[in-house]
Order: sequence, then structure tokens, then C-alpha cells
Amino acid sequence: MNLSELMPLWESLVRPLTRLLLAMCLGLLVANVVEALRWTQPLARLSAPLVRLARLGETAGASFSMAFFSPAAANALLSESHAKGETSLRELVLANLFNSLPAYMVHLPTMLFMLWPVLGAPALVYTGLTLGAAALRTLFTVGLGHALLPPLQGEQCLECRLPQEKVTLKSAASKAWKRFRRRLPKLVVFTIPVYVAMYVMQHYGLFRAAQDWLSQHTPWLGFIRPEALGIVLLSLAAEIGASLSAAGSALHMGGLTPSEVIIALLVGNILSTPMRTIRHQFPAYAGYYSPGLAFKLILCNQLLRTLTMIGVTWAYWLYAIN
Repeated sequence: MNLSELMPLWESLVRPLTRLLLAMCLGLLVANVVEALRWTQPLARLSAPLVRLARLGETAGASFSMAFFSPAAANALLSESHAKGETSLRELVLANLFNSLPAYMVHLPTMLFMLWPVLGAPALVYTGLTLGAAALRTLFTVGLGHALLPPLQGEQCLECRLPQEKVTLKSAASKAWKRFRRRLPKLVVFTIPVYVAMYVMQHYGLFRAAQDWLSQHTPWLGFIRPEALGIVLLSLAAEIGASLSAAGSALHMGGLTPSEVIIALLVGNILSTPMRTIRHQFPAYAGYYSPGLAFKLILCNQLLRTLTMIGVTWAYWLYAIN
């Protein structure tokens, strides 16, 4: 195969894949630096009115502020307080739900800086929808706490238990580089084969053939685009890098519209979360709480999360089809 025969492959596959990998790696590195600098910590200082409205105690309020930069530390604080009898079971459950927004925002830089190089403007829509769902969970918990918990007595110091050490640019860069080196192999291992597979299937018309087969043999599934179904299935089977690569490939080659990619990612997010929760979140919770209590907290958290994600997905779908 001579150079002239290789040029189309370079233009349609190798060069866009290389640009995608470089952009994703740069985004991941920048996101790790932003996380290490604790950019969300100033938000913690603005949370006091919301905490008081939810009628949460000092410990639960401090855990909310702490969750803006360390959800694990927030859980440790709640666990210790509950073990001492300072925080009731009801308040513990509500505090765990209340921390949905700050816990999400810890990972927001990584998500945004990974999505943007791949999806462009649709990344902002997807991130905004998932952020909106997290905000809905926290606001719903504020109303629930105000209705179920007794009024607070006396003044509270919500920042007293927050870490006060300063983070320097040098220490943040060092920490970010370590995280980047740990996450980079998984990013590359998932991205390259998935992108190439999507390219091959698109190039040889396999998606078109699959859509025709669905329309003929399963009319009730004919409206599902095979490219979108692939994104959902990859969300279930692998980490976000795989589904993100598939979404980027389908979007760049015109297989899916931006709104279809966003809906596919949202559906994949909803369906894949329970398995990821069992795999990642339950062991962490079980380290702070008894297995039964850990399961109860996760169940309440995931039930509310699923409902809010379904709500924002449905609302966006109604907007997209009009």
C-alpha cells in the first residue's frame, strides 16, 4: 500500500483520533490540576444559609462544605458523628442526600474537560443537565429536611471542621501529575479500540444495516439508532471513556446528531450507575458504616439520583424532538 492509498485513512481516522487523544489527555491533566487546587472550596463558605434552611446540625452542615473537595472526608465526618450518637439516622440519611451537589462538583472538572474535546458544545449541555439533576437532589433534600427535622437551636460554626491548610501550585501540580499518570493508561486503552471499531462499522455501513434490520424485524425498536444503542451498551460494559469515544466517533462522522448523542449519554448514565455504585461506592461506604447502613444510604441516594436523572432526560428529550 503506497502513500496515496494511506492518505484517506490518515485524514479520516488516524489524524482525528490523534487529535482526540491529545485533547482528552490535556483536558484530563488540566482537570486534575483544578481538582487539586480545590477550586470548589470557596463555594463551601456560601452554603451556610442552605444548611440552616435544611435544619441540619453542625456536623451535617460541615460535611456538606467538606464534600465540595472530599466526599470521602465528608462521609468519615458523618460516620464518626453517627457512631457517637450526635447525628440521628434520619439526619444521617438526609445529610448523605444533601451532599449530592458538592460530591458531584468534585468530579465536574474531570467530566467537563474530558467531554469538551470530544463533543464540543454538546458537552456543556450534557454537563449542565447532570449538574441540574444533582442540584435538584440537594434542593429536594432541603425541603425534606425542613419538613422532617426539628428547628435548630443556637448558633453553628459550619467551617470549624474544614481543613485549613493552603494548597500551593507546586503541590497541586505534583498531585495532579500522579493522578494523570494513573488514569492515562485506562483512557488510552479504551479510546483507541472503541474509536477504530466505530469508524469501521460506520465506514462499511454496519449501522445502516442494523437500523434496517431493526425496522423490519422489531418495529417497536426501529426508532433507536444503532449508534446511540452502542453508546448505551458501552456505558454499561465499560468506563466512561469507552462510551465517550463511541459518542465522539458517531458525532464526528455524522452518525448521530448532538441531541441524540446527549440523550444516549444520559440514558447510559442512568443505566450504568447502579453497577458502578456496587463496584466502587459500596466498598467505600462499607469502610465507614455497617454493611446494612451503607446499603441503605446508597439505596436512598441512588433512588433519588435515578428519579432526577430520568426527569432531566425526559425534559431534554421533549425539548429535542420539538
